[in-house]
Formats: sequence, structure tokens, C-alpha cells
Amino acid sequence: MDFLQRLYIAITELHPTHPMIVHFPIALTGAAFLFILLAYWRKNTSLEQAAFANMVLAAISTVAAGATGMLDNVKNYEGEAPNASTKIVLAVLLFLLTTGISVARYRNPEIFTKGNRLVYAGSYGLSFILALTLAFLGGVILYGF
Repeated sequence: MDFLQRLYIAITELHPTHPMIVHFPIALTGAAFLFILLAYWRKNTSLEQAAFANMVLAAISTVAAGATGMLDNVKNYEGEAPNASTKIVLAVLLFLLTTGISVARYRNPEIFTKGNRLVYAGSYGLSFILALTLAFLGGVILYGF
């Protein structure tokens, strides 16, 4: 029981939670972009479905990463983390983009085969670029620039 109590305190009070969560949207948008590029290259709908699944998970994980980031900002930086407002704006844009892609694909499952595939694939790339930009700005908070 002592171990579980120490673990709970370590997770909820000692260690910031944002760094544990933030890797999910970065990895999922990157995986989605890779799968959509492979689907585009191979003209394979199964790879596009994998890209779509990763994008849905990226949208969900963006909410978790944003929420933990805001909580850690208040807890560890008293709301004054460098570039916090920029990160919030970019995180909202990432959420809107990943959710928009997911909803558009859900409503039109044939978007990859009958829609503008270049714009569709480009939106996946843009979401990955946004996630990488957020990751860089997070690194600036920890390590400076």
C-alpha cells in the first residue's frame, strides 16, 4: 500500500504530467502523416484507414496534452511559462485541424479515393508540423533558446 501511495503522490504532485502525455499527439500525428503518405504512394485504402485511426487518436490526445499543459503551467510556472499563449493558440489549432480531418473523413469515407487527395494528405502533414512546432516550443520552456 505504501508503494501505491508513493506512486500516486509522485504522479499527481511531484512530477509534471504534461511531459508524460505530450508525446502521444506528436507520435500519432507523425504516424498518421506517414500512413497517409504511404497510402497516397501505394493507392491503398487500408493504409488510409490506419492514418485516419491515428488522426482520431491524435485529436483525443491533443485535449489531454493541452489540459495537462495548462495545469502544469499554473502549477510549475505560476501561469508564466515562456510562449504559453503561443502554445495555447497552436494547440487549439492542432485540435481543430485533427478534429476537422477526423470528422470530414468520418462523414465521407470515400474522401481519399474520390476527394482531393493532395489537400487531404497535406492536412495530415500540416497537423504534424503543428505538433512538431508545439514540441519545439515545449523544449524552449525547459531548455531555453
